[in-house]
Amino acid sequence: MNPKNLIGYCGLYCGACGIYQGRITQAVKNLRKVIGAYGFDKIAPELAKWEPTLQHYAEFEKVMDGLVKLFGECLGCIGGGGDPTCAVRECCKQKAYTTCAECSEIELCEKVQRYGPRALEGLKKIKAMGVDGWIAEMQKKVNAGYCYLDERT
Repeated sequence: MNPKNLIGYCGLYCGACGIYQGRITQAVKNLRKVIGAYGFDKIAPELAKWEPTLQHYAEFEKVMDGLVKLFGECLGCIGGGGDPTCAVRECCKQKAYTTCAECSEIELCEKVQRYGPRALEGLKKIKAMGVDGWIAEMQKKVNAGYCYLDERT
């Protein structure tokens, strides 16, 4: 994937997103491996006698399938991935902006604020460094293993 296609309109870099990086799919695969190794999928009805929530195991399997289906292969923001109702994306498209960094109202924009201070920080860097410089910085971090999720742990 061309790193330019990983620009988020909001100032986030899709390449640093755990969903884009396949972490949900990997987590589901890992959980299924553990469940299968211990046979929980087969003994859930019996275990439900001691833990009533396990009576819903079949629904849990469907939820895991749904997570992988919805988030399994994100196309990145520009490619139509991410939040299908993203107001930031729609606003940028209407204004023919590459990112919100081109807008004079980003500091006050509620749409951008929804994505937190990291997005606004990204937009400020895009303004200061230019899109290509910011992409290069972010891709270098991603190549070294960076993911937004890791900042929260």
